[in-house]
Amino acid sequence: MSDNRSRTPKDQAFLEFMKTGWSDVNAQVSPNSKANQDAKRKREELMEAFPNHLIFIEAGKAPTRSNDTHYKFRPSTEFTQLTNWGSSTVEESVLVLDSNKQSATLYLRPTADKDSDEFFANTEIGEFWVGPRPDLVQVEKLLGIATKQLSELNEVSGKKLDLSDEKLKQFLSEQRIIKSEWEVSEIKQAVEATKEGFENLIAKIPKASKRGERALEAAFFQKARLLGNDLGYETIAASGNHANILHWTKNDGDIKSGELVLVDAGIELDSLFTADITRTLPISGKFSEVQKEIYDVVLEAADAAFEVCRPGNRFRDMHNEAMKVIANHCERWGILPVTAEEALRPENQQHRRWMVHGTGHHLGLDVHDCAQARKEMYLDTELKPGMVFTIEPGLYFHENDELAPEEFRGIGVRIEDNVAITETGYDWLSSSIPRTSLEVEVWMQSIWDRD
Repeated sequence: MSDNRSRTPKDQAFLEFMKTGWSDVNAQVSPNSKANQDAKRKREELMEAFPNHLIFIEAGKAPTRSNDTHYKFRPSTEFTQLTNWGSSTVEESVLVLDSNKQSATLYLRPTADKDSDEFFANTEIGEFWVGPRPDLVQVEKLLGIATKQLSELNEVSGKKLDLSDEKLKQFLSEQRIIKSEWEVSEIKQAVEATKEGFENLIAKIPKASKRGERALEAAFFQKARLLGNDLGYETIAASGNHANILHWTKNDGDIKSGELVLVDAGIELDSLFTADITRTLPISGKFSEVQKEIYDVVLEAADAAFEVCRPGNRFRDMHNEAMKVIANHCERWGILPVTAEEALRPENQQHRRWMVHGTGHHLGLDVHDCAQARKEMYLDTELKPGMVFTIEPGLYFHENDELAPEEFRGIGVRIEDNVAITETGYDWLSSSIPRTSLEVEVWMQSIWDRD
């Protein structure tokens, strides 16, 4: 703490007085056996893949926001997948795997002891400042991993491997491609929480006007904190032409009747699994004819991608099928310089002017999960049970796009759902969230009537 600010008293009588009269905090330990078994299996697979190594996986530390304030701490994805500690993870913890001994040890720094001045004076680990942390025994019972004091980490020596190694990062990324039954259920819960976030956001639309995007962002965030740990990623609340800016997160625009608002948002649970949902909503509650036409084309493209969601097909097939729909309608609208068939050739792709992103990505602990996986394990791989991903085609007509029909300009539409591959097809995780243009209109009106 800076000497320029008020300081903790250092008088001897105060110091001695502060160390007395404190009872222990009884923390409840409730292990999640399924999640712990998943994490244990992943640790064993990792040690088998990297023999004769000490593998260090750091939880990390909250980055500085400004001066002595920090962003909220979130442990590294790799640490979470191998420990199942989630949002309760203690900063700076380190998981050490000894592949020779096939052993795992978790090093952490518990709350400063009450006999120490740090108990009330240390702003990083003092209980007065950050609250009580679990002790080593509690963490060991919670996670099923042997624990030691972080100070003992310096005594560990051997052939070290950490997350700076690209092959290690790649392995851990690919390990997340197939989700367990428990992991799929967590994503499903995140989706259901996200639905409530959307409904809270929709309820605020009628009163949102100037800088109303922020009102919608705030409404979703409220549910993220009440129902989960946090946002899975920064919310996109893009009204009007902002919908054509794919990663619009400034959210400082106005909400205007007659326009659309594209909302891309997801709630992250305490397990740190997240949903990733996009719905494009008519601000007035009704799509115009032009808006509906574009919306229904995007929906058709999404449905085409759903049709190939089954084991044996390839991940890229979803994108290819969605693009056929987009290209054919672009030809129908007369905006392609070639036929749809010619545009779909790899060397052409003119239709991509109006949809430059991919149709989906893996989903899990990261919103764009498994991002370090090899191409042959991602786009070129066959769909297998346990894969969870998004389907999210869109159409984007910028207000200054002179090649787009004038009545289309300023309209952006994306529809995004979450699916899990099963033995026979797919589980549509976000099926409870209204999706067709009519369903969306009815959904919005029912929320406004209720409120």
